[in-house]
Amino acid sequence: MSETTYIDGFVIPVRKTDKDAYLAMAKKAAEVWRDHGALEVIECWGDDVPDGKVTSFPMAVKLQPDEVVVFSWVTWPSRAARDAGNEKVMADPRMSPENMEMVFDGKRLIFGGFTLLNRG
Repeated sequence: MSETTYIDGFVIPVRKTDKDAYLAMAKKAAEVWRDHGALEVIECWGDDVPDGKVTSFPMAVKLQPDEVVVFSWVTWPSRAARDAGNEKVMADPRMSPENMEMVFDGKRLIFGGFTLLNRG
């Protein structure tokens, strides 16, 4: 990956019972992102995500007892590719509510864009 690699990161609360539905939705979304220039889409299901005293992933998404934290990211070749790709993703009919069932509370989704500093 080059110095211009750009990452979109996400922290998402998902009901434990919706794991399979979330994975199906994530696979569909990943295909759309890759079709519009993303290099890689990673989805991680939390299994060791402790509560914090001041801050934590569970606190950040207001995690409920029946939920788990999902941590995911999309890798892009550059910020420009990400900006153009995300615009196309949002316009892609495969991402419309009729074609993509949301299985998490989008109001508690945390996201942001990051410039890659280092790959260890």
